[in-house]
Amino acid sequence: MAQAVSTTPSEAPPAPKAWSGKQIVVLLVIGVGALMVSLTQSLLVPVLGELAVDLNATQDGVAWLLTSTLLVGAVAVPAFGRLGDLYGTRHLVIVALGALVVGSLVCALSNSLEMMIVGRAVVGLSVATVPLSISLIGVILPKEHAGAGIALISAMLGVGGALGLPLAGVIAQYADYHVLFWVCVAGGVIAIPGILLLVPSPKPAAKGRMDIPGTVLLGAAMLALLLPLAQGESWGWTDPLTLGLLAAAVVLLAAFVLIELRITSPLVDVRTTARPALLLTNIASLFVGFALFATLIGTATYVQAPEATGYGFGKSILVGGLCMLPGGLAMLVLSPFSAKLAPRTALIIGSLIIAVGFASRIWLTGSLWEVILGATIAGAGTGIAYAAMPGLIMHATPRGELAAANGLNALFRSVGSSLASAIGGAILAAKTLDLGGHALPSLGAYQLLFVICAGAAVVAALLALVIPKHSATADAALPE
Repeated sequence: MAQAVSTTPSEAPPAPKAWSGKQIVVLLVIGVGALMVSLTQSLLVPVLGELAVDLNATQDGVAWLLTSTLLVGAVAVPAFGRLGDLYGTRHLVIVALGALVVGSLVCALSNSLEMMIVGRAVVGLSVATVPLSISLIGVILPKEHAGAGIALISAMLGVGGALGLPLAGVIAQYADYHVLFWVCVAGGVIAIPGILLLVPSPKPAAKGRMDIPGTVLLGAAMLALLLPLAQGESWGWTDPLTLGLLAAAVVLLAAFVLIELRITSPLVDVRTTARPALLLTNIASLFVGFALFATLIGTATYVQAPEATGYGFGKSILVGGLCMLPGGLAMLVLSPFSAKLAPRTALIIGSLIIAVGFASRIWLTGSLWEVILGATIAGAGTGIAYAAMPGLIMHATPRGELAAANGLNALFRSVGSSLASAIGGAILAAKTLDLGGHALPSLGAYQLLFVICAGAAVVAALLALVIPKHSATADAALPE
């Protein structure tokens, strides 16, 4: 008689550990720093007209308050990322936030355009805070919480941009614009001591030395690329200076790649970066960054346009900014949701939601709530997509290159935003209607911009579909 074999159910996997109070405080402290830095990228947009009058400057002159930050940030992000790998991400986060405080303080105490441009250039160094913070969170938090923490910090890039407009609108309406800079000073002053006291400093995983030639070449290439994108509308897109700088960017990038392939301690490991998992993620990031910035330029100004345009609502700067607020809150709320999904899946879903949001903006133009709905849907998708990208980077990057890889990813997002600013600005300037002697963008111009953004988001989703699910270095950067 056969003896029955008894079986016992397999043990259930242990329940994930709950967040400790210290882990939550650490995340909040780093998150405050990341939020303050991301605010700087949109905080001045609503008050540029007021700045031009107060500083007795031209619109081209005050535009350098944004351009100087963009250009310095493009150089600082990859350089600080590599320095973080070599000498510790926590140290570099503190340095970057220190630049935010110093640069914002210079602007807060200045009443001249020249000094404000200097201050904003110093603030550009702080742009490296977000990718550095992503790398830091990924190392200091346990594996079961790292994904949610990374998602939240990554989403701050979008949240700060969306919250900056309504905050600037409130201050522009009820206070002096210098208060904007004091807000950034206060945020940095709060974050730096918190990081010094509460955040551990992980041991650097990389060995080698700083790649000075590569840093100079990549910095020069980024300047040559981003400067004409920022100034092309005023210079002219066919101007020899514009075309010459764009051609120089191509040559410099090619030289950078050749040099990086030959040295033993490169700024960017080109061979690792060229792997499909990283390359496709970075290109998708560029398209998502394009869509995010177009949300900013295609919502607030749209709502503020006079009703006589046939599409605008004649609202104030404050109302225009508040229309972005639901999208910013959606990014904040949904970023932890992204961490529960596989990063590749989250990027696909987020990108498709962005496409739906922009598609709705093409047809839903009759009322203010329809505009807010479309912007909120696009914002929600951006939050999910942005939160997914660091997860893809971390699964495909060796631990010793993590900060540099996150910095490069942030640089791709920044290039995408610059392309959106250049292309969106050109479209809105080319397709206009005359209103009392003033040329204003037509509804068709905005609709074309939304079509391009929806298409960019679909391209990002298609790229995400072909990102390999596993890589040779998978989990190499994740904490145990």
